[in-house]
Amino acid sequence: MPDAADDFEPAVPTTPAEAPVEAAVEAATPKRKRRSRAKPAAAPIETLAPDAVEEVSETSETQPVDTEISPPETPEAVEPEAAEPLAAEPPSAPPPAKPPIWKRRPWQIGAAASVLVVIAVIASLLWSLPLGRALEPLANPTLVIVAADGSPIARRGSYKEAPVVVSKLPAYVPGAFIAIEDRRFYSHMGVDPKAILRAVGANAKAGGVSEGGSTITQQLAKNAFLSNKRTFRRKIQEVLIALYLDARLSKDEILSRYLSSVYFGDGTFGLRAAARHYFDKTPETLSVGEAAMLAGLVKAPSRWAPTENFAGAKTRMKTVLGAMVDTGVITEGQARSAVNQVRVEAGRAKLPTGSYFADWVFPQAKAVFENTYGETVVRTTLDPKLQAQAEKILDEAIARDGKVLNVTQGAIVAMRTDGRIVAMVGGRDYKVSQFNRADGERPPGSAFKLFVYLAAMRKGMTPTSPILDAPVQVSGWTPKNHESKYAGREVPLITAFAASSNVAAVRLAHDIGRDAVVATARDLGITDPIPDDLTLALGTGPMSLVRLTAAYAAIDAGEAPIIAHGLADWKKPANVHPLTKAELASMRDLLRSATQRGTGIEAAIPGAFGKTGTSQNYRDALFVGYVGDLVIGVWVGNDDNSAMNGVVGGGLPAKIWKSVATYAVGRDAPKAPAAEEGDDAVSAAEDTTLLLNPDGTPVDGAAPAEGAPVAPADGTAPAAPAPAAPAAPVVSAPAAPAAPTTDRPAN
Repeated sequence: MPDAADDFEPAVPTTPAEAPVEAAVEAATPKRKRRSRAKPAAAPIETLAPDAVEEVSETSETQPVDTEISPPETPEAVEPEAAEPLAAEPPSAPPPAKPPIWKRRPWQIGAAASVLVVIAVIASLLWSLPLGRALEPLANPTLVIVAADGSPIARRGSYKEAPVVVSKLPAYVPGAFIAIEDRRFYSHMGVDPKAILRAVGANAKAGGVSEGGSTITQQLAKNAFLSNKRTFRRKIQEVLIALYLDARLSKDEILSRYLSSVYFGDGTFGLRAAARHYFDKTPETLSVGEAAMLAGLVKAPSRWAPTENFAGAKTRMKTVLGAMVDTGVITEGQARSAVNQVRVEAGRAKLPTGSYFADWVFPQAKAVFENTYGETVVRTTLDPKLQAQAEKILDEAIARDGKVLNVTQGAIVAMRTDGRIVAMVGGRDYKVSQFNRADGERPPGSAFKLFVYLAAMRKGMTPTSPILDAPVQVSGWTPKNHESKYAGREVPLITAFAASSNVAAVRLAHDIGRDAVVATARDLGITDPIPDDLTLALGTGPMSLVRLTAAYAAIDAGEAPIIAHGLADWKKPANVHPLTKAELASMRDLLRSATQRGTGIEAAIPGAFGKTGTSQNYRDALFVGYVGDLVIGVWVGNDDNSAMNGVVGGGLPAKIWKSVATYAVGRDAPKAPAAEEGDDAVSAAEDTTLLLNPDGTPVDGAAPAEGAPVAPADGTAPAAPAPAAPAAPVVSAPAAPAAPTTDRPAN
């Protein structure tokens, strides 16, 4: 064909006379002109060699020419056209082959490998996400603490009920959340770019965060898998997880998980729990207004909780109803009628979130009870009547004497011999201060001497073994008795214990060794750190009043250790072992002597056993003892560790102890299970043969039975029945601290 031949015909230089022919050729070959414009750098004819031009001209003369277009062309007429195709379409070299991956540069291989590893890690993490986490019970479920009689004490933890299923709810319930939180929920891919841009613009105008762009899927990702920290890193994680959730779950599954886990205020998580908490209903029976009010809480649950701010919750509800009308979920008529149909009817009784006892027992309950939906009722050992009376006695005592004695705080622990806590007062007012002083660590003072003397009994000593009550110096330290009073001679251990002689206790600890004292304290359940020197004999190491009281309970129970506990369903540990009959007889006689004729005489009631304690410079004062199966520990002092005005354990604490014990004994209090057979140990006071010399005469310093004559401390025979006052000096509280810094008052 002529046109085809002309497309491949080399051009020759043209002359001015042949310009029309050149124009015709150019008109017939538009492609060639487009190539020339696309690649102007290859067009100049000067790049061709002369030989090439001649060769082209000769060739062109042998080719047929279309007679309709022009007469035979001379070389000059086609020379520019001949150069153009050769310059515009040079033979292209093949692209260089890429080297194999193992021959590439190391950094390229490393970068590619790193990218692959990151992608693999992200994919594996996303794939391993527990998709059902939002449906699981919370890690801190609601525990309702009830007393031994079943009366509620406190409620603690987050409230979450069983999950909801969107398909089983009225359409307006999920519609309310979609209308106000994520209108494009069913059309986006887990992340809504339009919502993000809209939020950015709104926040820029407001000069702060006024609108969020998170979708329901993103909120689910945050609630189920991430923290609430507002960081860029968390936001990226949220987006990635949202995309993954949208790919793995259906929209209804996502919405069901969201409604089952979102926070609604008042410690309530999930729609079912919120419906019960605020309206005492199930989600399936919510009205339009109630659904709108709950949907409105999501943005600011604490601010709009209807139990605290019903007016604010109702205003927010109207906004949600308007959004529901805009999205076609409800009509305007339904919205108008829904406004005045909402009433808050709490489905759960209002309870305190804590108390001193509740705070102490909650960790025990959490360790025992598994995570579950709803509320878990935890039955405890607390005696509500004794608890109320103990609170009253402590508060009245400090209110009466606190100002004069510079006493601002106190604590009481009451337990049965098996360790059941029946009363715990951690301070004067829980609402003012939640610090539990009953479980706080303070120096016990001379109340620690229980372990020193028991260790001595285990070394073979008896209550009549002699000990020197005179000044002593140990490694440069000079302990002193209260008011620097000494017998100046050897006295029986029972006399030294009753008078709470400090120098005698230090000598005794030195003679038997510190390790024996520590081992005895550990055996009776003391886990607190104990000083490494002989100051331990005077109770310089801080410890919990709860554990100290439990140690005294071991003497009453006849076995150790006694573990203080607050749960009704509690099992005795396997390491509990009985104390020997001789140990119990000796220690019970020592404790009785302290309350009947020693420093604890202010606590004297029939059957009382106990010991006083006062720390350095009157900073702490205690009395710990038992009557029957009730063991009580009392502490008074100040939170700032300031000194009281001469308050000792035999003063205000002993009086408080006596009041609590008298109340408990005077009423029909619950009793601990009967002691196991074989525990027939009696005190030396009950069996006087335990304190007889080989010749049958009474030992020096033995504590007599009630009503029997009391021998004077100097050993002379009594001339008359026992006087009303105790034979041993009774330590009374001085008007102001008088002991030097090295003195630890005996009481």
